[in-house]
Amino acid sequence: MMELAVQNRLVYAYTGGKAFDPALPCVVFLHGALHDHSVFTLLARSFAHCGFGVLALDLPAHGRSEGPPLQTMAAAGAWALGCLDAAGVHKAAWVGHSMGSLIALEAAAQAPERAWHLALLGTAAPMAVSAALLETAAQQPVAAMRMVNSFSHSGTAAKPGYPGPGAWLQGANQALMERTQAGWANGNLFLQDFQLCNGYAGALEAAAKLSCPCTVVTGSLDQMTPPRAAKALQEALKAKAVSLPCGHALMQEDPEGLRAALQAALRP
Repeated sequence: MMELAVQNRLVYAYTGGKAFDPALPCVVFLHGALHDHSVFTLLARSFAHCGFGVLALDLPAHGRSEGPPLQTMAAAGAWALGCLDAAGVHKAAWVGHSMGSLIALEAAAQAPERAWHLALLGTAAPMAVSAALLETAAQQPVAAMRMVNSFSHSGTAAKPGYPGPGAWLQGANQALMERTQAGWANGNLFLQDFQLCNGYAGALEAAAKLSCPCTVVTGSLDQMTPPRAAKALQEALKAKAVSLPCGHALMQEDPEGLRAALQAALRP
């Protein structure tokens, strides 16, 4: 792990069990709403042990990174680029899941010359959130987390390869969301994350600025960001499309399929 100073705030970066080397091809992982770097543990370790420099970041106010949370996607993109500067990295492959996919897109669009690949996992453009879910997130955030948790998994009793045999994916994800929510005492972080996604209208404009290779990975059973919701962005990016037999929780439900897809996409 390493700690970065970005915009006068501490940022936690998981480096996959290897000391970070800025001279190696860099891969940055950006998590989704109410998550942290831990959702990328398997991928981060895999890439770190295969010749890459890895930064799996905790977004501000999430996990071990200091707040406050980011208020706009433009600010989030600038923050992500600041993380590259703090780590001494010029170019990176951006890998983002859900909300993190939009931050990755925005960061790449703000500095196209600094992106050598863009991989969007469980993405959508626009990433609209229903009024009912926003209202529930505002008034009963734990109940809203349960709704999202249910929608994010394609079944109730998956048999994961990660983090290990017998793991309860839904229970672990619910615990992570509740812990992340409790970690920011100055507001409703869940609602803030949802509003960040819902308010972003610049995805296709951002896509038009990019010329680096791109990959869009969808879950064929995804209820949160159905594959059809990614189609316009995929076409705008001229991205390679990969479909996995899982729901929105791609990293947990099909860890080996996702790892194979990203290793093929980011192979030097």
